[in-house]
Amino acid sequence: MCMEFRQIVKSCGVIAVMFFVLTGFVANASAGQEATSSSETQAEYVIGLGDQLQIMVWKEPELTQAMSVRIDGRISLPLVGDVEAAGKTIRDLKKILEGKYATVISEPAVSVMLVQSKSLRYYIIGKVAQPGEFPIDFPITVLQAIAKSGGFQEWAKTDKISIVRREGGRETISSFNYEALVNGQNLEQNALVKPGDTIIIP
Repeated sequence: MCMEFRQIVKSCGVIAVMFFVLTGFVANASAGQEATSSSETQAEYVIGLGDQLQIMVWKEPELTQAMSVRIDGRISLPLVGDVEAAGKTIRDLKKILEGKYATVISEPAVSVMLVQSKSLRYYIIGKVAQPGEFPIDFPITVLQAIAKSGGFQEWAKTDKISIVRREGGRETISSFNYEALVNGQNLEQNALVKPGDTIIIP
């Protein structure tokens, strides 16, 4: 009887160890997948004006630079000069820089990191509780953007809101009628906010 009991305990111990090992393996695998996904997401990020980047060249510490993308869409780097960055993905810029540094360095390994995104932003001005500049951390509609700014101030003309957008080198102005929206009308006007949009609350 004692021998059988010991065998049962031993078997349970082995099962418990296997459970914790497998649990740890799954957790590590999940964490690894999340890290890979995050890395892939950053690699496909499209660089915009004002974004802050960190450029590193392996075994060349003097070439490590932290910089912002200028208003002309370029960055300046030692040895290679001005490089167009705006409109390129992180992955594309890495390849471009490796090609340029290859003319002055043997087999360069370049790393490009997004330190801070400043191009994915929108603006709210006028009669809201908290007007200002806001980052686009996730897809956000006009209504959600207004809520994020704390809502309307008293006497705001909520049926005469304007959205100023610059596309293709020209500015367009569209209307947003909050009163109609809350009454179930013109629901299509509650579109996603785009980088650079300015929402005006008169």
